[in-house]
Amino acid sequence: MNTTEESSSGTNKEIARNRPDVRIILAVLWAAGMLSSLNGDTYRLSASTGPLGAAPRLLLVMSMIFVGSIFMSALTLTLNSPMSRWANRIIGIFYALIIFAFWVLNFVLRSPGYEIVWSTAQLVFASLVVWYAWRWTNPESQS
Repeated sequence: MNTTEESSSGTNKEIARNRPDVRIILAVLWAAGMLSSLNGDTYRLSASTGPLGAAPRLLLVMSMIFVGSIFMSALTLTLNSPMSRWANRIIGIFYALIIFAFWVLNFVLRSPGYEIVWSTAQLVFASLVVWYAWRWTNPESQS
């Protein structure tokens, strides 16, 4: 016997009641994006046969960019709801634009396939962060 009810809009009310908090979804998406970045870097480093050749300043800039994902996964859970929602929107868009630029660059430079795969994964996760943050219309009801 099916005890779940369908609402007039066609969504299952039980699924809607048991849906994870938006904060948890966003924190997991930030972590997944960072893992995609780290995995892509692992492939890139494994494929290099010579010295890395990355200047310390470039590594510093890249570190500053990617540490944001780590901070956002924690800040999403600790900031108050309105601030968390706006931070995820703004920083998510910033990250999506940076990742999109690298994604396009991978095609222009005809990068190896793994670069495109991991850039695509990062772009999907960053886009989902923005999408979920934008749909999070009433953050007070999520607390």
